[in-house]
Amino acid sequence: MRNFLYLAVILFTTLQLKAQKKVDSSVVEEEAINAYADSLRGAMKYKTGLVTLSAGDAQLNVPAGFKFLGKEQSQFIIEKIYGNPPQIAAEALGMIFPEKSDILTENSYVFIVKYEDVGFIKDDDAEHMNYDDLKKQIIEDEVKTNEERKKNGYRTIHLIDWAQKPFYDKEHKVLHWAKELQVGEQPSDNNTLNYEVRILGKKGILSLDAVCSMSELPLVKADIDKVLKMATFTEGNAYADFDPKVDKVAAWTIGGLIAGKVLAKVGFFAVILKYLAVIWKFLVVAAMAVIGFIRKKILGKKDEPSYQITTTEVPDTVSEEIAQDTPPQHPSSEEHKDTPPMV
Repeated sequence: MRNFLYLAVILFTTLQLKAQKKVDSSVVEEEAINAYADSLRGAMKYKTGLVTLSAGDAQLNVPAGFKFLGKEQSQFIIEKIYGNPPQIAAEALGMIFPEKSDILTENSYVFIVKYEDVGFIKDDDAEHMNYDDLKKQIIEDEVKTNEERKKNGYRTIHLIDWAQKPFYDKEHKVLHWAKELQVGEQPSDNNTLNYEVRILGKKGILSLDAVCSMSELPLVKADIDKVLKMATFTEGNAYADFDPKVDKVAAWTIGGLIAGKVLAKVGFFAVILKYLAVIWKFLVVAAMAVIGFIRKKILGKKDEPSYQITTTEVPDTVSEEIAQDTPPQHPSSEEHKDTPPMV
């Protein structure tokens, strides 16, 4: 699909170049970005109603007002368009969108659906958790995590506060909470929001993680009850079906889920980001550099300047990786310290 989308951009822009003797590069780039966005949106195949997930013995009943994007296309979007590492994208089973939003809507949220086969989570500690102490523990633990992020070229992530204090629905075995996160070292007026939902089953946990900015928190809160009702485990796989004689007990409890201990295998990749304004348009601008080359070599346009990608438009690591057809890395805090990420 990626090759198809690049081809659409190149074909569209080449036609524009052939039709104009003098070309305004900014206008052509904008048209190419719009063409890419239209192609990308048109390629997405959404579902509603009953959806059986590919892992976790679970299903979603997606009601009117929402839509579900399948596993393969979700993984493509999370990695190639939102700019997350492949380790994160590979875990996604799908994405849940509000009906009127889509993969490129900036002022909305999306829930990433995942499953963790960690075993049966005991919930004995839920009623006795001190969430203020837990927040302090998370902040202390993030020091080491951020060192790893910086070593690997990613921006640091800092917990500012609970955007929604953890709440455990013991009857329905659903845990949810929200974190206000600062991405990078520069404070932002609109921090990142991660609203996390964990639905407990007898073999593991189904995760629904909303990624957006703090300004979208009211939207998430308005829809959260509907989202919580979508997911169920199939017959025989619910929390109540646990058999201590045969089923595995997880090493973590409710506190471990909130602190992110269950996500240790992905380490500093545990937070999903949504760099809409930063990453996906760079893909198109990078393609414009290729078009500039084609234009000079094939169409023989030598007198007009070709399109160049400067370090202010695309960080070196991103532009190099796009040229090599490999996944983009997150822009560093220094390269985009004035651009608040949409996550």
